[in-house]
Amino acid sequence: MIRNTDAGALRAEAVDSTVTLAGWVAHRRDHGGVIFLDLRDGSGIVQCVLREDLASSANELRSEFCLRVVGEVSKRPEGNENPELPTGEVEVIVSSYDVLSTSEALPFPIDGHTDVSEERRLRYRYLDLRSADGPGSALRIRSKVTNAARRVMERHDFLEIETPYLTRSTPEGARDFLVPVRLQPGSWYALPQSPQLFKQLLMVAGMERYYQFARCFRDEDFRADRQPEFTQLDVEMSFCEQDDIIALAEDVLTTIWREVLDVEIATPFPRMTFADAMRRYGSDKPDVRFALELADLTELFARTDFKVFQAEHVGAVLVPGGGTFTRKQFDAWQEWSKSRGGKGVAYVQIGANGLPSGGIAKFLREDELQGLVAATEAAPGDAVFFQSGPKRQTLEALGALRVAVAKDRGLIPEGRWEFLWVTDAPMFEPTEGPAGEQGWTAVHHPFTRPRRADEGTLVDNPGEALAVAYDVVLNGSEIGGGSLRIHERELQEKVFGVLGLSAEEAQSKFGFLLEAFKFGPPPHGGIAFGWDRITQHITGTDSIRDVIAFPKTASGGDPLTGAPTPITPAQRREAGIDKQPSGGPFGGGPTGGGGTPIPPPNRPAGETRPDTERN
Repeated sequence: MIRNTDAGALRAEAVDSTVTLAGWVAHRRDHGGVIFLDLRDGSGIVQCVLREDLASSANELRSEFCLRVVGEVSKRPEGNENPELPTGEVEVIVSSYDVLSTSEALPFPIDGHTDVSEERRLRYRYLDLRSADGPGSALRIRSKVTNAARRVMERHDFLEIETPYLTRSTPEGARDFLVPVRLQPGSWYALPQSPQLFKQLLMVAGMERYYQFARCFRDEDFRADRQPEFTQLDVEMSFCEQDDIIALAEDVLTTIWREVLDVEIATPFPRMTFADAMRRYGSDKPDVRFALELADLTELFARTDFKVFQAEHVGAVLVPGGGTFTRKQFDAWQEWSKSRGGKGVAYVQIGANGLPSGGIAKFLREDELQGLVAATEAAPGDAVFFQSGPKRQTLEALGALRVAVAKDRGLIPEGRWEFLWVTDAPMFEPTEGPAGEQGWTAVHHPFTRPRRADEGTLVDNPGEALAVAYDVVLNGSEIGGGSLRIHERELQEKVFGVLGLSAEEAQSKFGFLLEAFKFGPPPHGGIAFGWDRITQHITGTDSIRDVIAFPKTASGGDPLTGAPTPITPAQRREAGIDKQPSGGPFGGGPTGGGGTPIPPPNRPAGETRPDTERN
């Protein structure tokens, strides 16, 4: 027997029992003939005591040696308890031990290595995961989160079904990762950005209730806190309305918070339309833990002489206590704006008399000064920050400014969980083609259902159409999103047309879906949760990399294995990477039978969705 109990499980009830433990030496302390070892395994740490002859023979033991220990559990001497450890009341008096394996000098200390670079930690990720806390602890919590969600899905009679990793390239938002096919030189598989089309086909297949913890792959530009591969809890349901999916999602989330954090979350979650979220908070994923809302000053400055405010939209953010800012502090806000691609931040300060002064106050009329104080509810000692320009761009800039101000002024409360549904997003947003002509791209994805009232006017007024879509937001972070889907072939073809796809292109790229829609497809809808992001919230970690076993760096590299790496000329020839495609065994090679080659993966920037949960 290598061990008969876990080190972290020992409590006072185990005193006088003989135990066999196995784990790693976390720390070693030599106290004049008595050696104390902190033995660590996956369950925690317990102190082991080696006395007399055993201690003299244990000089070889070093940090991260892997040991098997036999000993008697004893109560620690009075005054020597360690209240910071769950096992702090007891220790193990060792009668024998075996070295299962030795360890060389470590590249960094496993416990307390906060000053080690991330790249070095990822290079030795297996050591980083071994520590008593940190990413190893986060992975154990992640497993509990996943198991809790599985129990909810089983309770609601959902089937866990896997979908393919090797599929065809379809324009779902980001760029695909492509895989060459040796047996069909010049043809390629794509790794799935999401299981979207397969889960809809499962609904046509009569599976009715599907879920899986799906791996998704997106070749996006490098960004902080993004990963080229990530996990979603992917869900699809037949014969449902929006409220059915929202109720299921709330059950999943509240169960996780209850079982893992022992926190009760009230339901139903509040709901807010996309338009209201943008108007009030400048974001489609607003943080509602603090009440700092945007002020719309467009009407106030409709006839202004100040050219900067002669714009489609003028808005403001109140800065509580900002009236005491120094010139240096205001300059820092200008730099903050410019670092985000903005032109700076206009401001005024509210004096003791309640009137604006400083900044741009000298350019405004008296009635405008009085109006902005009323509109922003500014008090003496406050400041007001302004942004102006195109409406959507200005609202988003104000939304980012609102969050930055709240962080700067300490307005965001700790320990609060504010869930919110954002509904009724636009179906489409404008995009500019290569020749400067206006086109449209899907806000969520091309399979999202428009509201019934908008189905007849999609072609004439695509910019006014709203989707039956819903995103769940937690503390300003989108943790899931979904929609009801189109299940009628004619409506789906109409949406493809708005997106600029000809009938031939739609058949080439999505012919298999359109064909399935000929055979009695049920109404259906779904949602996908960003599992890495949810786990990050639950564990309180700083990045999704902390809740992924073997993550990539921000640049997409893997310091552990050295991936990605070049391939040899022989591998290139064998994979047929440079071959032109020919007709494959299914009548069309890479076209899947449609006759038109799959387009290259580098789609226009306007088609790239930044949110990983657009599903």
